[in-house]
Amino acid sequence: MSNPFRAARDLFVSLKLTVVLLVLSIILIFWATLSQTDLGVWGVQQKFFHSLFVVVKIPGTEVMAPIYPGGYLIGGLLLVNLLAAHFYRFKYTWRKTGIWLTHLGLILLLVGELLSGLQQKDYDLTINNGQTLNYAESQRDDEVAIIDDTDAKNDVVTAIPNRLLEGGDTIQTPGLPFRVVPQFFFQNVNLTRRENAPDAPPSMATAGIGSRLAVIPLPATGKENERNLPAAYVELVGAQGSLGTFLVSSFLEMPQHFSYGGRDWKIIMRPARRYFPFSVTLQKFRHDVYPGTDNAVNFSSDVTLHQPDGSTRNFHIYMNNPLRYGGLTFYQASFLPGDQTSILEVVRNPSWRIPYIACAMMAVGMIFQFLLSLTRFWNRHRAADYSVA
Repeated sequence: MSNPFRAARDLFVSLKLTVVLLVLSIILIFWATLSQTDLGVWGVQQKFFHSLFVVVKIPGTEVMAPIYPGGYLIGGLLLVNLLAAHFYRFKYTWRKTGIWLTHLGLILLLVGELLSGLQQKDYDLTINNGQTLNYAESQRDDEVAIIDDTDAKNDVVTAIPNRLLEGGDTIQTPGLPFRVVPQFFFQNVNLTRRENAPDAPPSMATAGIGSRLAVIPLPATGKENERNLPAAYVELVGAQGSLGTFLVSSFLEMPQHFSYGGRDWKIIMRPARRYFPFSVTLQKFRHDVYPGTDNAVNFSSDVTLHQPDGSTRNFHIYMNNPLRYGGLTFYQASFLPGDQTSILEVVRNPSWRIPYIACAMMAVGMIFQFLLSLTRFWNRHRAADYSVA
């Protein structure tokens, strides 16, 4: 065995590496906890745990630099350390079955967290009593929807994710007879009338409402009770030339209208939508409070699920009793004042079972190892009693 390989092996099977990684993880958790006040839960997850390195801005510059290992790096090294230690140091015997099962559960838990971080998507389904919807809206991501509404009965929608606008490349899709050319993108803004911001730079918009508005950039936020309101200047270019540059933003609730090629069009930036192959009708939202207070005892939703085959099913969704259907989980999350609107959190997480399986494996492993050790202790104790007698 060559010296470099042996040195690498000794490093990854070392108990010292385990201790160092655990200390680094404790510091990371403590730092993230302190930062949660400013960044919020989602922002902390992205910056500290769903990253290889914690990146911060160098004071006095706009340069971002990695200064500390992130959750993915620490967790990955812990996983390698545990696997290497088992491969080189631990030998399987029936007396170590509990330890092996516990460690396998820990490995599965680390893998499950990685898969959840990569695959989980969260959406909000905001629905009124009696309303039927077949889509939910993203809590964090936005999109630009360009809608052909020439037909009064049916709209043809082309949705462009905001990440494509951030890239700045020209976008051409088969559903549009013109190109979409991003000019400038803002992660978070406030919009106001231009007369209220006389020092604002000239607008890049040449069509729609954008020419009458001033864009005030704001720092991006990751807090749970706040939402970024992005904006972008996008130019639409047809075969005969430019159709104009529009200011689109989630700050603007109404679409902007234009015509091209003998058809009527709308353009709007909105929360990214996930459409379902089924629809949900809110039959009744309930909000119960303690007598004489505004404190909620319970809030729940009675919904009807319209399945693709035409059949229907009724469900009662309340706290800690979600609806699971079609790979999605519907949680009762919140509601709007007036008790007519329910907010269901819709989660897509294909690996949601893994943490339960991992925790069960670790529990069984520890119980088995405890009982095995207890049996061995009891047998030695009885043998000692017999020898004395």
